[in-house]
Amino acid sequence: MAHILIIDDDEGLVHFLRRFFQRKGYDVTACLTGREALAAIPKQSFDLILLDYKMPDINGLDMLAEIRRIEIKTPVILMTAYGTTDLAIETMKLGAYDYLTKPFDRKDLSRIVTEALAVNRQMKERVRIGTGPFTAAEAVDSRSIRMVGHGKQMQEIFKRIGQVAANDVPVLITGESGTGKELVARALYHHSHRNDRPFIAVNCAAIPDNLFESELFGHERGAFTGADRTYIGKMERCDHGTLFLDEISELAPGVQAKLLRALQEGEIERVGGSGPIKVDVRVIAATNRNLEQEIETGGFRKDLYWRLKVITIDLPPLRRRREDIPHLADYFLARFCAEYNRPQCYLSESALTKLTAYSWPGNVRELENCIRRAVLLTAGDVIPDGSLMIPDAETEPLPGDLDTAQLMARLRAMLDDILPQLLKRPGQGLHAHLVEVVETAAITHALDACDNNQVQAAALLGISRNTLRQRLKKQQDPA
Repeated sequence: MAHILIIDDDEGLVHFLRRFFQRKGYDVTACLTGREALAAIPKQSFDLILLDYKMPDINGLDMLAEIRRIEIKTPVILMTAYGTTDLAIETMKLGAYDYLTKPFDRKDLSRIVTEALAVNRQMKERVRIGTGPFTAAEAVDSRSIRMVGHGKQMQEIFKRIGQVAANDVPVLITGESGTGKELVARALYHHSHRNDRPFIAVNCAAIPDNLFESELFGHERGAFTGADRTYIGKMERCDHGTLFLDEISELAPGVQAKLLRALQEGEIERVGGSGPIKVDVRVIAATNRNLEQEIETGGFRKDLYWRLKVITIDLPPLRRRREDIPHLADYFLARFCAEYNRPQCYLSESALTKLTAYSWPGNVRELENCIRRAVLLTAGDVIPDGSLMIPDAETEPLPGDLDTAQLMARLRAMLDDILPQLLKRPGQGLHAHLVEVVETAAITHALDACDNNQVQAAALLGISRNTLRQRLKKQQDPA
C-alpha cells in the first residue's frame, strides 16, 4: 500500500485529499506545518509527498530543498495557487516531480499521483542480479526484485550490465516482449552513479503521436488548445537522471528528429517555447522489433539508431534458455507465496517437466503469470501439473506442425501488428511497397529452399517460371 504525506495548513483541503486517497487504497499522513513534516520524514517511509507552496512557517521552495536533502528519491508534488512558468521552472530545478495548481482537477490529480507513485516504485525497487538461493527475507522485500539467470547467455548479459552501468552511454536493449527489457534498464540505473536521481520509463507505443512531443519535451501554457498550464516534459523532469524509452520503434519521425537533437546537443525545446533548455539525461531504449529492417522501410532514422546503439544488450527468449526455467519458477513461487501470505509451495516433478517442455511464447512474463495463478489456485503445498494453465508439450502446436491455414492466420496476426504503425508514417505508394516486400521475401525463401533452382521455386510458389524470371528481373532492375 502506497503511503502519501500531505503538507498543507488548509485543514479543509487536507480532509478532501485524505478521503480522496484513502478511497483509492492509499495510506495517508498529514502535517499542518513544515516543521512537523520535517520531523516526520526521517522517521517514516513515504512513497509520495504533496507540499503546499505557501506554508505558514517555512517557504515552500525552502521546504522542498530540505525534503530533497533528507529524502532524495521520494517524488514531491508542489501544490500552489500561483501556477506561473517561473515557479514551474524553479520547482523542477529544486527536484520536484511536478506541480499542481489549486483548485485541483480530480483527473489531473489522479493522473499525476499515479505517475509519481510508479516512478517512486521504479526508483526504489532495486533490481538485484544473482544466482544464490532465495531467502525468505528477499521474498518478502518489496524494495527489491531479482533478475534470475544461471545459464551462460544470462551470465554474459549480467557481465555486460556491470561493464556499462557506470558509464554515461546510451544503451539499446532488444528482445521479444516479456523477456525483461525494463528490468535490464532498471538494473543499469541502479548500478549507475545517477541512481539518486530520477528514473522515468516511457512506453512509446502507449502515447498517441500527436501528444508524444509534448509528453517528452513539455509545452508552454497556451501552446495549443487545452494547454492551460506549463507542462514539464519527461526529459526535462529526468534531468541528471535516466530516461527509459520502451518500444522506441513506435516514435513518429518528427519526434525521432527532436530526440536525436536532444541526444546530440544536450538540449530540448518545449512545444511553444522560445528557446533551448539544457538537459543532462542518460537515455536507455528498448524494442522488440528489428530496427535495421525498420530503417530499410523508412520507419526509423538511421542516424538515431547509431546514436542509440553505442551499447546493445540482446535478451534471449525463454525457450532458448530453458535451463533457467526451474530457477525462475522457484523465485516466483517464493515471491507469490510471501505476497499472498501462504506457506511455501513446491512444484511436483510432473509440473516442473511440463514447465520446461513448454515453448513460452510470452517469455518470462508468461511464466510469472503462470506461477502466480498456480499459487492462487492450489490448495496444498505441492503444485500439480493440472494447476499450470499451459498446453502439454505433446499438444502444443510447434511452427513446423501448423497447417497452411494456421500459418496464414499467424501471418495475418503479424500484419495486424505491423500495418497500423506503417499507416502512421507519411509517404506515397505504401500498397506497392508492401506487395514488393512480401513478394521479394517469398521468392528469396523459395529459391533458398530449392537451392536456387528456378523451376522448382516457381512450382513451390505456384507461378510459372517466366513469371518468376520477370519478378527477379524487376527486383534487380526496379527502374
